[in-house]
Amino acid sequence: MRHRVRGRKLGRTTAHRKAMFRNQLTALFTHERIITTVAKAKELRPLAERMVTLARTGSLANRRRVLTMVPDKETVKHLFDTIAPRFVGRDGGYTRIMRLGRRKGDGAELAIIEFVDFQPKAKGGDGAVDDKGSLIDRAKGIFGGGRKEVAEVEAGADEAVEFEAGTEEQEPEEVEATEETLAPVEEETAPEVSAVEEAAEEPEGKQEPEGKKEE
Repeated sequence: MRHRVRGRKLGRTTAHRKAMFRNQLTALFTHERIITTVAKAKELRPLAERMVTLARTGSLANRRRVLTMVPDKETVKHLFDTIAPRFVGRDGGYTRIMRLGRRKGDGAELAIIEFVDFQPKAKGGDGAVDDKGSLIDRAKGIFGGGRKEVAEVEAGADEAVEFEAGTEEQEPEEVEATEETLAPVEEETAPEVSAVEEAAEEPEGKQEPEGKKEE
């Protein structure tokens, strides 16, 4: 019987596990939404909500307690000044976990952990997304990539093909320019070849005295 045994080890040592949770808390308070495995999200959720509860009071002692788990001062300031005031009238339940399915490769089950009042923003602007679908559909659309992104990539590929077709039309002009530049080079090299031939003929003329000696 596993009496008085709580928490998951997650295949890590104690130091490694604490360091991982510190990094995840820092990322969660900075971006207000992260993707991780379901097991890690379940272990991270009570830690994150405890930090928010401490930040609701705003005392110096609680700020120092939060700094022991979140060593980044800017992130702690964002937690105390921005995130915690939004949950003053809420007693717990600041975050939620949404499952995303299995991950390709190791088959681990992924999940999103985010604050309950998190509003995803559009990629092109600062406003929130106006989709009326479910939260899990919007999450998959943002993190998994949707049909709109595929259409944009295909449109960019078509423009690239048109640009390449335009450059192919300019190739004959470049060829004509190279022929004109090569013409004077051939004329200059012609005398050099004749000079070499004359130099090669000179030793034959010098052999005449040897014939006279034979006579």
